Amino acid sequence: MSFPILENLAKTARHATFYLSCGAAEATPLVFIHGWPELSISWRHQLPAFAALGFRAVAPDMRGYGRSSVHPRCEDYALEEIVADMMELLAALGAKQAVWVGHDWGAPVVWSIAQHHPEACSGVANLCVPYIPEGFAVETVLPLADRSLYPAERFPAAQWDYQLFYRENFAAARASFEANLGATVRALFRSAAPASKGKPARTASVRANGSWFGPGKAAPDLPRDPAILSEEDERRYVVALERNGFFGPDSWYMNWKANMDYAARAKDGWRLRMPALFLHAEYDAVCETLHSRLAEPMRAHCDNLTEAAVASGHWMAQEKPVEVNAALAKWLAVQLPRLWPL
Repeated sequence: MSFPILENLAKTARHATFYLSCGAAEATPLVFIHGWPELSISWRHQLPAFAALGFRAVAPDMRGYGRSSVHPRCEDYALEEIVADMMELLAALGAKQAVWVGHDWGAPVVWSIAQHHPEACSGVANLCVPYIPEGFAVETVLPLADRSLYPAERFPAAQWDYQLFYRENFAAARASFEANLGATVRALFRSAAPASKGKPARTASVRANGSWFGPGKAAPDLPRDPAILSEEDERRYVVALERNGFFGPDSWYMNWKANMDYAARAKDGWRLRMPALFLHAEYDAVCETLHSRLAEPMRAHCDNLTEAAVASGHWMAQEKPVEVNAALAKWLAVQLPRLWPL
C-alpha cells in the first residue's frame, strides 16, 4: 500500500511548524528532523519508505526554514526553543512518544529531546553528529579534535573554525550565502568520495580565507550534483531560501552559551537509556567520527547504542537513501519490535 505525502501545519501561540506526513494517522510517529540549510524535503526518500513499513513518517520544516515560523532574533534559535517546537508538534500529532531521527543540526535537537524529555522518546537515531552531553558547541567538541590532522598552530579551532566565523562575522557569513542562492545550494549539496578521507575539511580555514568563499564572494557556480539533488529538489531549496534567507538557519550557530546552559540543566539526564542509533558518514570531513574521538562521549553516555557506517558524505539521507533506510529499519526491528504493526 502506498501513502500520499501530506502537507500540514501545527500552530500554537508561540510558533507554527509546517510538516510533511506520510502514513496512517494512528501509527507510531517517526519524526525526521533536518539540519542546516535543509528542509522537510531532505527526508523525501525516507517518508514513503517508513510509511509503507507501518509508521507515521513526519518531517517538519524547522524554525527559521521553509513554511515554519521565522523569528526575528538570533536568540530565538536556541535549542530550548526548538525542542519546545518539537514537543508542540508531538502534541499536534496526538502522540505521547515518537522515534526521533536527526541529521546535522537536527541531531543536537534529537539528543536534547532525549536529555530533557526521555518520556517522549521510544528511541532516538541520528546521522553524522554524535551525542555531546555538555551541548554541541566549539567549546565541547574542540578537545576531541584530531590534532594529527589539525595541528593547533595551523588550525587552532580544527574543523570547527567555521562556527567561530559565524560568531565573529555573522552578517558576512549570511551575505555570502545569500549573494547567489542557486550557486549556494549547488555548492553545499555535494556528495563526497574516498579521496576526501584523511584530509582537512575546508571548514577549518573559513576565517583564514576571510569567508566561506573568500572575502565578499558568492558561492562558486558549480553544476548540480545529481547524486544529491534533482532539478526539482534544487528548485525547492532555492525557493525556500529566497523566501526566508539565511538569517534563521545561521542563527542556530549563535546560541552556544544558551545551548550549553540548557544541556547543563539536564545533567541528571545525560545518560540516555532509550535505544539509540548512530550512523557514521564515512566521508564526512567535518563530522569525522570513525577515526577521531568525536564519538567517545556518546559511547560513554548511551546504555543501548547501535552504530553503523554508511559510505557517504555529509548529506547521507539524500546521497545513500537505501543504505540509510535499511540501517534504520534494521535497528527499529531489533530494538523496538513492539512498535511494528502486527
